[in-house]
Amino acid sequence: PLIDDQRRKELEEFDNTKLGVKGLVDSGITRIPRIFLHPPESLMTGSDELDPTSQTDLIPVIDLSGSEPDLVDRVREASAKFGFFQVVNHGVPASLLDRLIAAVKG
Repeated sequence: PLIDDQRRKELEEFDNTKLGVKGLVDSGITRIPRIFLHPPESLMTGSDELDPTSQTDLIPVIDLSGSEPDLVDRVREASAKFGFFQVVNHGVPASLLDRLIAAVKG
């Protein structure tokens, strides 16, 4: 479909800037770029329920404690399938994370 082609083109243009999300923030944007928004039909509604026993409903966890040969593939898959993932054993102290969250909350 045309929308998929247009989104793919916009994503490629964004990737080619090599600025990442930090570059967007530094540029002073005030709205989330369209390429980061999912179409309404792909979002869950209030009536959707997650099956707690289903492995497909779990948030992906990326463990940085070891040298996993498939780490990049796991990050790529989690990003493509879920749009986010949890990172554990990253070495960032909890106190720093707490200060970061407090700063974001204002």
